[in-house]
Amino acid sequence: MNRTTLSLIAAVTALAAVTGVASLTEGSSDDTAPAAKTATRLPVERSALVCPTPTSSDVATTTYTAFTPKVTGAQGAKKGTAALLPAQGSEDDGAQKDTQKDQKAQKGQAGTASKPVVSLKEPGKPVTAETDRSDAPALIGTADGPLAPGWTVQQTTTVAAGSGRGLLGTTCTAPDTDFWFPGTSTVKDRQDYVHLTNPDDNAAEVDLKLYGPNGRLKPSAEEEITVPGRSTVPVLLSTLTDVEALDATLRVSARSGRVGAAVQAVDQELGSDWLPASAEPSDSVVLPGIPADATSVRLVVFAPGSDDADLKVRLAGRSSSITPAGQESLHVKSGMTAWADLADVTKGEAGSLVLTPEGGEGRAAPVVAALRVTRGKGSSQETAFIPATTSIERTGTAADNRAKGSTLSLVAPNASAKVRVTASAGSGGGSPVSKTYDIKGGTTQAVEPPRPSSGRGGYALTVERISGGPVYASRMLALPQGGIPMFTIQPLPDDRGTVAVPAARQDLSLLNDGGQ
Repeated sequence: MNRTTLSLIAAVTALAAVTGVASLTEGSSDDTAPAAKTATRLPVERSALVCPTPTSSDVATTTYTAFTPKVTGAQGAKKGTAALLPAQGSEDDGAQKDTQKDQKAQKGQAGTASKPVVSLKEPGKPVTAETDRSDAPALIGTADGPLAPGWTVQQTTTVAAGSGRGLLGTTCTAPDTDFWFPGTSTVKDRQDYVHLTNPDDNAAEVDLKLYGPNGRLKPSAEEEITVPGRSTVPVLLSTLTDVEALDATLRVSARSGRVGAAVQAVDQELGSDWLPASAEPSDSVVLPGIPADATSVRLVVFAPGSDDADLKVRLAGRSSSITPAGQESLHVKSGMTAWADLADVTKGEAGSLVLTPEGGEGRAAPVVAALRVTRGKGSSQETAFIPATTSIERTGTAADNRAKGSTLSLVAPNASAKVRVTASAGSGGGSPVSKTYDIKGGTTQAVEPPRPSSGRGGYALTVERISGGPVYASRMLALPQGGIPMFTIQPLPDDRGTVAVPAARQDLSLLNDGGQ
């Protein structure tokens, strides 16, 4: 996904005021990049997030947990703000209202939009808010000053019964212009809604395209969606095409403006959860944190480029990496969605899936990917999704953790690595606790993470890469209810809490070379 976020824009603006010209990189791990050799890393000064409409169920409870880790040099003497406000309106199933009705609805809700749903006061201590409203709105928010670097908000909804039954968790996302969602579906037993939330004042124009096993799914309805300013629009994917595809890939592209996007997948038999966007297309991807007791794992991959992709499939387990029997490789045709049924691939031992070019770099082609994971059997089954994610270059955070139920998966797909995991103070008090883990190359460690000392309430987990090779992570939250193994899994990408800023004297040369 494109990462031209408000946090980066603000960093450039602030530096430009001092130096006259500023350029920055997004923390590339390529040590040969000119900026990376001489750059100074500074905390971002502004971040933006959007959270989707949680549910329409009358038997649901939603918890929001907001957290910013303490960052050295993050304007300690300056007070910051971090708050999430209700979006101004929504439109059912993507139906487009006329402009006058939109304006009236926005004016009518202007009063409610002024009160924050959740606001953060200080780094290092999470804040929670809870609602059981069936009409709880989407949220839009920003953080600045010392609350901006690594600002993370988790939305967790428990639906006790009905077709949307399950534990639905999602990390609120930064607005962007391009998203890929492999793992969506348009079959009758699934109701997949993409929630589009516009954080800005002006309307955003968004294109939705679906791709199945034979390529682009023929549209039966308008694929261009207008999202009014500071509003949210849910779109039922099966209304976009008459073709039933069990495994499909959705692309969300903003032609003007930007949006936050997330897919809510509801299965009539297997429960529901949020499907986060996959990491940007890459020839090698990592999907971290398949539970040890997974009874079914389904891999969905899409090749967006002009070349087919031939992928080698590996499972990074507790002690080594193996090739799943009968699933040594996967061929993905250009512009098409492919899938593989990995069954109970972990066989009692937690692991992570690693996809790499089968024929070496010369035959590499970029892909996006996701896993659909099922736990339980019979009528007591529950599903969650694991998208391909980016590595943690410095820090990544999972905001909502409880006294019980969290499992943290850490994978080093190549070289060994060392990480520090810190449990923050609880929302009701306590002190942070840290623990260091050594991860052998090619393996996954699934651990019960540390908890705050004498803490009460929810807490955050922050993973900091100390040394070694790339590290990928995810957090599973399991809250069983009525014999159903309800769970949700969130990846922990790098939180981009800092940006690399070149020395001012180098800016002109970098700009002349086309650098950013």
